[in-house]
Formats: sequence, structure tokens, C-alpha cells
Amino acid sequence: MRDFKRLTVWQRSHQLAISIHGEVDMFQGRHRFGLGDQLTRAAESVPANIAEGAGRESVKEFRRFLTIAIGSAAEVENHLILAKALGQLHGNTADRYLVELAEIMRMLSGLRRRVRS
Repeated sequence: MRDFKRLTVWQRSHQLAISIHGEVDMFQGRHRFGLGDQLTRAAESVPANIAEGAGRESVKEFRRFLTIAIGSAAEVENHLILAKALGQLHGNTADRYLVELAEIMRMLSGLRRRVRS
């Protein structure tokens, strides 16, 4: 079992999920409960899958959960792009989150490569 809280990628994805929660609280109308819910769930899923994988017994399972976290990060990316297009996120805010998310995805891919089955 690994201490997921020590992983920089977990720390950064956890902070991004918290930040996204704050943004979604400002979404207007139906977007808050539709797109907003999907966005927050996907953002929460990234650090949650890192944590769950780190708690598993085998390296193979850890790699699998890192792969799932990468998929969740791609979902967050899609939802951020959509939220920006729908005017729910200001361009600078969305772009800042997208840059951070791209770095998180690179970190996840690198960690997955370093973790050998």
C-alpha cells in the first residue's frame, strides 16, 4: 500500500477538484445541475482513482486505476471546454484549468510508465 497523499499528482488533482467545485457553484441555471454535476464528479474521480489504486495490493491494479484516472481527466477536459463554450466559465479561468489538467495528465502518464507490472 502506498501513501497516495504524498504523490504530487494526487495533491494537484485534489486541489483542481476543489477549485472546480468553487467554479461550478457559480454556474447559471440548468448548467449548474447538469454539466456542473458531471464536471465535479469527473474532477473528483481523478484523485479518487489515484488513491484507490495506491491502496490496492498489486502494481497491476495501481496501473489500472492510474489509467482510469487519465480517462477521468480527459472527461474533465471535455467538460471544461464545453463549460467555456457555453459561457459558464470565463476563458482565462477555463484556460488556466486546462493547462493544469494537461500537466496532471502528463504526470499520470509518467507515473503509470514508471509503475511496472
